[in-house]
Amino acid sequence: MSDDWDTVTKIGSKSGGGAAQRETIVRGKAALNAAQRSGAIVATEKKFTAGNASNKSASSEGQRLTKVDRSDDIVAPQKLDTKIAEVIKNRRAQEGFKLTQAQLAQKVNAQANDIKLLESGTAIKNQALLNKVARVLKISPKTGEPLADKH
Repeated sequence: MSDDWDTVTKIGSKSGGGAAQRETIVRGKAALNAAQRSGAIVATEKKFTAGNASNKSASSEGQRLTKVDRSDDIVAPQKLDTKIAEVIKNRRAQEGFKLTQAQLAQKVNAQANDIKLLESGTAIKNQALLNKVARVLKISPKTGEPLADKH
């Protein structure tokens, strides 16, 4: 049995008759081997995803949202990494940039309070705003490393 997320292996028949064995989904390799030894009908079906679920780049966020949906507890939203927040604060004050929070906010078309929260590390992660700020300050939005000038 492969560990492929796109397939489901079922044991049993598909008929809803009285004496027929019920169809069950295999939860492990041991159950699959036991079913094959007993001579049960084993079928593997392809699972189909809907919409953007097939987009592998967004799969981790989708998994997090699924966890939130299934959870009864309150799950805190993702916060900006404090390392990147510190880099933004230091880079804004560096020679060559010397921007106030209000000036940076105006350049990225955001509120000054958003920049303040971003620099303090208490802001909810907003990738669009982070990308704009990173572009203005010429840093990587993922690592906070300075980008080389492209002339």
